[in-house]
Amino acid sequence: MIGFVSTIDIRRHLDPAVGRFNELKEGPQEEFRHLILTFRNLYSFLSQVIPFRDSDLEKLYTYIRFLINKLPKRRTDAVYHFDDEVNLKYYRLQKISEGAIELQPGKIGEVKAVYVATGEDHEEQIKLSMLIDIVNDRFGTDFKPADELFFNQVREEAASDESLRQAAMANPIESFKYVFDKALENLIIDRMEQNEDIFARFMNDKEFQKVVSSSLLQQVYEQIRSE
Repeated sequence: MIGFVSTIDIRRHLDPAVGRFNELKEGPQEEFRHLILTFRNLYSFLSQVIPFRDSDLEKLYTYIRFLINKLPKRRTDAVYHFDDEVNLKYYRLQKISEGAIELQPGKIGEVKAVYVATGEDHEEQIKLSMLIDIVNDRFGTDFKPADELFFNQVREEAASDESLRQAAMANPIESFKYVFDKALENLIIDRMEQNEDIFARFMNDKEFQKVVSSSLLQQVYEQIRSE
C-alpha cells in the first residue's frame, strides 16, 4: 500500500464531498447515494471473479467505501445505532398455558440437577486474546483486552454474511481466503471510527494485516462450517 492511511487524512479528503452532498436537495442526494451504493456493490462482486488492473477504478472504489460511511443518514434511518453489538431478531413472548407442576421423587418426571458447561464462550475469548497477544508481541503494539471487541464484532459480522457463508460451505479454506480477504478489508474500513488504532495499523502494515487476516480467516471458516 502506498503512503500512510490515517482517519485524519481520510476526513480531509471526504469532508469537501460531504459538504457538497449537504448542499444538494433531497432528490439529487438520494440519486447520488443510490449511484455510489450500486457501484460499490457491483465492483465488490465483480472483483471477486474478474482481475481488475485499473488502478483508478480501485482508488474510486476505495474512496466510495469511505464516503458512504460519512454521508449523513437518511431521515427515515433509525435514530438509535448500536453498532451491531445488539442484534435481536424474531423475538416473541407468548403465554400458552398456566398451572402448577408437581413432581415426586421415584416417579416418572423426577427432576435432577444437571450441570452443563460447554466452554464455548471461554474458548472463543482465548482465541481472541491470543490474537491480541500475538500482534502485541510481534509488532510491539499495546492493544488492550478491550480491543478484542473490535475483532469479535468483525468476526461475527463476517460469519453472518450470506455470501461468505456460501463461499465457506462450497470451498476449501485456501479458496475461501480469496473472498474473505476482500470482505475483511471492507469490514475493517466500515468500522474505522470504532477503533482508529487497529484500522490504521491494518491498512498500513502488510505484515500486521497478514497475521490478523490469517487468524480471523481460520476462526470465521471454522465457525461457518461448524454451524
